[in-house]
Amino acid sequence: MREFISDIAFTDTVKKIQEQKGSRSIYARAEEFGGWENIVTTKLRDFLAERDSFYISSVNSEGYPYIQHRGGPKGFLKVIDKHTLGFADFSGNRQYISYGNIQGNNKVCLFFMDYPNRARIKLWGTAEIKEGDEALNKKLSMPSYKANVERSYIIHIEAWDRNCPQHIVPRYTKQEIEDLEICPSCEPNE
Repeated sequence: MREFISDIAFTDTVKKIQEQKGSRSIYARAEEFGGWENIVTTKLRDFLAERDSFYISSVNSEGYPYIQHRGGPKGFLKVIDKHTLGFADFSGNRQYISYGNIQGNNKVCLFFMDYPNRARIKLWGTAEIKEGDEALNKKLSMPSYKANVERSYIIHIEAWDRNCPQHIVPRYTKQEIEDLEICPSCEPNE
């Protein structure tokens, strides 16, 4: 059992290095005041609803990490309840690396970026892959998105934290840029 939610990342080795480098007291204070979360808050729900992609990491049977990009329409990652997220696994390149890794070790980390607003969230959890559950596939699918749903992923949240924006360079999708452009029929007065 972890003493603090952040212990999922701040192992004894990490804490020892933090102590050596002078940052441990900052994180110890945050732990005392409940710095990290393990449930879906309104802020997390709203943040996830605006994401059209994220990265999921898993670890293979040899201990090597793997990171995979997941994308879809905004909101394709859905909140199931205050402890659980889910998404439809759309047809892709058929490598099944994350799928295979999760079969041997279900611990995952999801990484979300909001470049325009310089925000990021890290989320740790355990994953389940549900094959053949048509009701769940339908619940997690995006009817307006024409990709084929092959299976569903369920993520049970263990911890999450928002990172500092210090080194995030604002970037925008093509759609975000188009949304900001001035209407062509709205010519300035001559």
